[in-house]
Amino acid sequence: MKKIYVLSAVIAALMAANSAEALDSTGCGLGSMAWRGQSGIAPQVLAVTTNGTFGNQTFGITFGTSGCDPNGRVTGGTQKMVFSFIENNMEQYALDAARGEGETLDTLAGMLNMDKAEFAKLSQQNFAAIFPNGDVDAIYVTQQIFAIMKA
Repeated sequence: MKKIYVLSAVIAALMAANSAEALDSTGCGLGSMAWRGQSGIAPQVLAVTTNGTFGNQTFGITFGTSGCDPNGRVTGGTQKMVFSFIENNMEQYALDAARGEGETLDTLAGMLNMDKAEFAKLSQQNFAAIFPNGDVDAIYVTQQIFAIMKA
């Protein structure tokens, strides 16, 4: 039994290694809540292991607890969805954010379940924080979008 947990942790660590520096990949559940805000492989493995060991992620999805949404879509998470969109549309998002209007802003607002005008305003007001230089990548831009939304 102990070997199964160790093997599961190793597999989870290997899978998380590809996205550890990018975005949260643990989903919802008690483990995800306990290690929220921490980055790196170890906290992600601990979060996934806690969720899997106690089965609280399934309970959370069923009853809407532990940060889970029973009406949510299976998308890989909002952050991953936004990251994928930004990765493919970052230049156009930068142009639209600078202007404060455009299709990419409308699309992102929909993904984030935000008012389009409010999201466009936030993107324009925080353009310098989202794009501090020409060398930013999609990970940084996505993280900035979520940081601005939380503020």
